[in-house]
Amino acid sequence: MTSQREHVLQTVTERGVRFVRLWFTDVQGFLKSFAITTAELEVALAEGMMFDGSVVQGYSRVQESDMLAVPDPSTFELLAWVGDEAPVARMICDICLPSGEPFPGDPRYVLRRNLERARRLGFTLQAGPEMEFFAFASADRPEPVDRVGYFDHSSSAVASSLRRRIILELEAMGTAVEYSHHEVAPSQHEIDLRPAEALVMADSIITFRTVVKELARALGVHATFMPKPLAGVNGSGMHTHLWLYEGDTNAFADRNAPDGLSSVARHFIAGLLEHARAITAVTNPWVNSYKRLVPGYEAPVHVCWARNNRSALVRVPAPARASLDRVGIEYRAPDPSCNPYLALAVIVAAGLDGIERGLALAPEAQDNLWSLDDEERRALGIASLPTSLDEAIDELEGSELAAEALGEHVFAYVLANKREEWREYAAQVTQFELDRYLDLL
Repeated sequence: MTSQREHVLQTVTERGVRFVRLWFTDVQGFLKSFAITTAELEVALAEGMMFDGSVVQGYSRVQESDMLAVPDPSTFELLAWVGDEAPVARMICDICLPSGEPFPGDPRYVLRRNLERARRLGFTLQAGPEMEFFAFASADRPEPVDRVGYFDHSSSAVASSLRRRIILELEAMGTAVEYSHHEVAPSQHEIDLRPAEALVMADSIITFRTVVKELARALGVHATFMPKPLAGVNGSGMHTHLWLYEGDTNAFADRNAPDGLSSVARHFIAGLLEHARAITAVTNPWVNSYKRLVPGYEAPVHVCWARNNRSALVRVPAPARASLDRVGIEYRAPDPSCNPYLALAVIVAAGLDGIERGLALAPEAQDNLWSLDDEERRALGIASLPTSLDEAIDELEGSELAAEALGEHVFAYVLANKREEWREYAAQVTQFELDRYLDLL
C-alpha cells in the first residue's frame, strides 16, 4: 500500500495534476464524486476525507451523516477527457464510518465482504462482462444515429468514432478491452471487457459507464445504459462471464470430465439457478429492466443452463480444446444499469451457496427454449425469471441468501426504494393505455 501511495504522489507531481476526484457509488449504482486539490492528497490517502453521507441515496440519516471517503491508491488514473490544461485524476473510494470501520451501506464493501467469504473457501472470482449500450441523437428521445445491425461493418461516423475513442480511453485508464462491435438493434453497441478479479471489474464497469457517457457527450450524442429504450428490438444486457480460481488453478475446469466441467462448476451453476429469481431485483433493478426480460428478443427469461445455447440463463461457452483450462460460465440475466458491486456480490453468494451445500445440477436444457410454450417448459421443470420489478422484489424479500449477501442496511434500502419505484410506475397512465383504450372504452 505504501508503494502505491508513493506512486500516486510521484505521478501527481510529475504530471502536474491539479485536482483529484474521489469516486464512489450510492446504493443504486450512480457515481458520486467530489474533488480535492493535490495539497490535500497526502491527508486523503492517510486518513480519508470527511463528507456528508445523509445526502447520498441509501447511506445514512442526518443524525449519523459523517462519512469518510478513503481513496484506494490502486485505482488512481488520469482522466484524459478532462484535458491537459489542468490535469485531473481520479481514485475510487471505500466508504467508512468516522471510527474507520467499513460502512455497511457502501456497495464496494458489500462486494468485498462476499469476496472475502469466497477467499475463506479458497476461491477468487474473475468476471468479464459484455457491455451493451445505445447511442442516440439526443437525450430527449431515442432517435437512432444508424440503422445497421449485428456485426455490420458500415455504421455512422459518430458511432464508429465513439467505440474507438472509448476503447482508447479505457486502455489509457488501465481497463483492458477484448473486442467491440455493433449489436443487433439500431444504434446499439457492445464492448467486451477483458476478465479481471471481481472487485477490479466492478470498478471497471463504473469507469466504463462514465467514459462512455462523457465521450458520447463530447461527440454530440447521448449514450444510455437503459435496458430497453426501444420497443420491438433487442434490449441491452450485461452478459457476465465468470471463473472461479483456487490459487492459479481454474476450479471450473476438469480435464477428466467428459464435458470439461468440474464438480465445483456444477454446484456453482446449481446455486445460481436456485437463487436466480431472488437475485434478479439486484441484477435487473429497474422497472424498465423487465421490458428487456421478455420472450422474443434473445433475453434469458428461463431458469436453466446449457452449453452452446443462448436461450438459457446460464451458458457454458464451448472452449477450444487447447483452452480447457479457461472453462467458464456465462450468467446472462444482468443488464448494464445495475450496481455492479451488488450484482457481483449476489452472484458470487448464490454460486458459493451451491458449492457449500453441494447442490445437484439439473440436466442441461437441450431445446431452444424460446420455441417451447409454457406447458412444455413446465413439463421440463424450467421456471421463468420474474416478469416485473414488483414480482422480483417479492422474490428478493423472501431470500435469506440475498439478505445476508447484501447486509441488513443495503437489503432494507433496496426493498424500500424499489417498492416505491413500482408504486410510482403502477400509478402512471402510459401511451400504450391511451392508444389502446381511450377511443375504445
